[in-house]
Amino acid sequence: MTLTIDRLSLHAEGVARTPEGTVHVPGVLPGEVIEGAIADGRVEVPKIVTPSPDRVKAPCAHYRACGGCVLQHGSDDFVARWKAQVVETALKGQGLSAPVGATMTSPARSRRRATFAGRRTKAGTLIGFHARASDTVVEIPHCQLVDPALLAVVPALRAVVLAGGSRKGGLDLTATLTEGGIDLAVTGGKPMEPALFQSLSAIAESADLARLTWNGEPVAARRPTAQAFGAALVEPPAGGFLQATKPGEAALVAAVTGIVGPAARVLDLFSGSGTFTLPLAAGAEVHAVESDAAALAALDRGWRRATGLKRVTTETRDLFRRPLLPDEIDRFDAVVLDPPRAGAEAQVAEIAASRVPVLAYVSCSPVTFARDAARLVAAGFALEHVDVIDQFRWSAHVELVARFRNTRR
Repeated sequence: MTLTIDRLSLHAEGVARTPEGTVHVPGVLPGEVIEGAIADGRVEVPKIVTPSPDRVKAPCAHYRACGGCVLQHGSDDFVARWKAQVVETALKGQGLSAPVGATMTSPARSRRRATFAGRRTKAGTLIGFHARASDTVVEIPHCQLVDPALLAVVPALRAVVLAGGSRKGGLDLTATLTEGGIDLAVTGGKPMEPALFQSLSAIAESADLARLTWNGEPVAARRPTAQAFGAALVEPPAGGFLQATKPGEAALVAAVTGIVGPAARVLDLFSGSGTFTLPLAAGAEVHAVESDAAALAALDRGWRRATGLKRVTTETRDLFRRPLLPDEIDRFDAVVLDPPRAGAEAQVAEIAASRVPVLAYVSCSPVTFARDAARLVAAGFALEHVDVIDQFRWSAHVELVARFRNTRR
């Protein structure tokens, strides 16, 4: 059939209408005319009849096979506009609107962390990313997304897979750039035994890895694996959360700092290892709350070693089951909220009932953010501005920072 693409879905697939219903088409842009066979509501291999003026040649040689990126066929301007529109559409779906700033996009080859898929084969190993909607591993020696230093560690990843991988399943190898070098956390490998420990230790030494952990068990810790959060150096736990790019993290921190402003006491909810806590501590006392005790311990150690920061306190607490209550929140001049993709429905309900003047809401899901925003607005918070941050270049992933002001004060 010949189809015209109306829009992109939240997964960045084209959506076209037919008399029988909607059809999803990967690798296309709005306004394009395509031809292809429809099967189960999809056109998997479309022929582009009339291309969009926003269509460009994908910069990566692996684009057609690799599932790591889904929007390299769109111009940078198009992708930035589309991500802002995703936020606007999500807000509109909740009956909301707000000024949405221009999308701030991280540069190519700036990802400081990547989880590679590793498999043993008859011929040796495969190291790369999964193909789209597949368990097939695609090798990506010319990847345009990750920092070149991560690609340089692929030979070490092959050695790790040969040492501890199985033909029966794959390994996940999370490589992170740190101040001390590469931090490698491996899951899915064989159970640890003395011979495997010796092999992995030798690989860590020969590849000059800063740290190597295997299924959560430490194997080698040759140098500190620190990240700079403001004036503090923090060593997050192996595999712990970290913003994907330094430019993206800087944009998020700048947006949050601008929203918090001169607040003297700040509450940081879902604080992790201190991405926002420690930069904010340059000018405010901060109370960091997080369910991951190891992340909070790393935050606390980083704060104690730093100089020139104001008081930071920490609290281990499950904010989904036991959110902070209004009387606890009201002690603070500003709140920073950075929940996972599911949002923070229970905690938002308590914030909505509080008298805290300002809320900086950081989200990686425009849909759950819009749901939570509607609750806040209904309670008297004004949604004043949204910044869109694109750390996951060429993906469908959208992050944002929003400013809420409590009008009930």
